[in-house]
Formats: sequence, structure tokens, C-alpha cells
Amino acid sequence: MKNLALVIVMLVSFFANQFMAQTQRTPASAGRAEYIEVEKGVKLHVTDLGEGQPIVLIHGWPLSDEMYEYQYQYLSRKGFRVIGITLRGFGKSDKPYGKYDFDVFSDDIKVVLDKLKIENALLGGFSMGGAVVLHYVTKYNSAHVGKLALFGAAAPSWSKRYGFPNGVPADAAENLIKATMTDRQNLVAGLGAAFQAKEGNISKNMERWIERISLDASPYATTESIKSLRDLDLRPQLSKINIPVAIFHGVQDKSCPFVWAEDLQKGIKNSKLIRFENSGHALFLEEVDKFNTELEKFAKS
Repeated sequence: MKNLALVIVMLVSFFANQFMAQTQRTPASAGRAEYIEVEKGVKLHVTDLGEGQPIVLIHGWPLSDEMYEYQYQYLSRKGFRVIGITLRGFGKSDKPYGKYDFDVFSDDIKVVLDKLKIENALLGGFSMGGAVVLHYVTKYNSAHVGKLALFGAAAPSWSKRYGFPNGVPADAAENLIKATMTDRQNLVAGLGAAFQAKEGNISKNMERWIERISLDASPYATTESIKSLRDLDLRPQLSKINIPVAIFHGVQDKSCPFVWAEDLQKGIKNSKLIRFENSGHALFLEEVDKFNTELEKFAKS
């Protein structure tokens, strides 16, 4: 009987060891969180790929960090750690009721960079995201950031105002805000086509992709953030920027006219303007190879 019990114990031990050997494995992930809490109950979606010098990317309105798909693919294989942050209210990030202004967006970015312990990053922002990153580096004195890149930035002022005649007229801004509250689906349906310099610069599938990402945004955040952009005037802050700045802008941009890029270059010391002759607002897709290589070059300079 004792021998039988011993045999049973040995068999159980053998099969248990075999099971453990089959189930134990080395983790495949790098252990990076896909969601980062920025305040109690509010988490932001973060894409975090690659190793090396950090490049942090902020999306435009009403997109998400998903817009940088082809930058992630390129930069993560070129010796960079590329991090895309989706602002609250957009994409896969949480969409709480509350404020959606540039202080909130900047504060959230600061928390993410603090938690990830990022230093000496290149921080880039597209369209409204360009205004966000400008506000961030002036509010936080370029904390965690060594270089700034602006892509088709909705800055220094999205709105037409005294001393800035090339901004969006007040009635056009109000019509856009109204459309976000009464006709958002049709408004978004035209974004993919409107972003490019001319039809065919990006494929129909890319147009639909841009529109699909935009529909993922909270309707409330879509409206409130464009209201905040309407009221934002960054001109007084430009002289405070003391890090190298690259301004990427499509010469044929109809959403954020090229003259805005020229105004930014005049207002920011140590800035350079990189022209995308064949692009409209979707320069990150229309001239993707140039966009990626110029961003790589600026990061390494």
C-alpha cells in the first residue's frame, strides 16, 4: 500500500512538473502600460514602441494617437522610442465630463511624461496638437523636452483677431462649433477629403480611416476643445520658447494656412520652417517619406 501511494505521489509530481514546464514562459511584452492614469478615474491611451531617444507625438482634432501609424512603424525601427498620447476625450482615452482646455491637456501630458520618466524628448504636435505642445512647453518650461516639432499647427492663433488677420473668421468658427453639436457625422465625413491638397493625394481608404478615427472622439470633447482653440492666442508665449523648433507645414494647407507657419517662424527664435510643397493638411500622409525622414533628421541634429 505504501508503495502504491509512493507511485501515485511520483506520478502526480511528474505531471504537475510537466504542466508547469508547458505553461511557464518568458513575457513577450516590454511591460509598458497601454493606459496611464492622469487623475483619479481618468486614463489616457498611450502607444509606446521602440527603444532609444524618445519622440512624443500629440494628435490633432478630432483624431487620436492612431493617426501616427506610419510614424510609429518608421521611427520605432530607426533607434527611437516613439510615444503617442491620446488626449482625454478622444480615441481610446477616457472621456469624462469636465474641462477640455489647453491647461488640462498640458497637465495630462506632464503626468504621462513624469510617470514614464521621459527626458530630453522631441515633442511633436499636429494641428490642434501643435497648439497643445506650444502651450505645454511654455507652461512647463520645456519639462522633459529638448526639441519641439509642429506639424500643420493651428497656431499661433486659430481665430482671426486684432493683429492676426489670417485666422478663421468668427462666423466660420461659430458655424464649425454649431456643426459639431448638430451635424457631427456629416462634418467628420468630409475631413479625409478636406485634409489633402488635392484629390488622390491620399487613398479613399485613408480618407475613411481619418474619418473613422474622428468619429471615435467624444462629441462633447469635440465641441469643447474647438471652443478652447477658438479662444487661445499663443502669440505672447512664442518668445518664451528656448529650445530648437522645427515647423513642418503643407504649402497647400487649407485647414491651417501656410502663412501661420511663417508667423510661427517669425515669433519663435531658433526655429526652422520645412516646406511640404505637395501637401495640404495631411502632410504626415501626403508626403510620408519626407515627413518621417525630416523628423528623424531633426531628432538626431
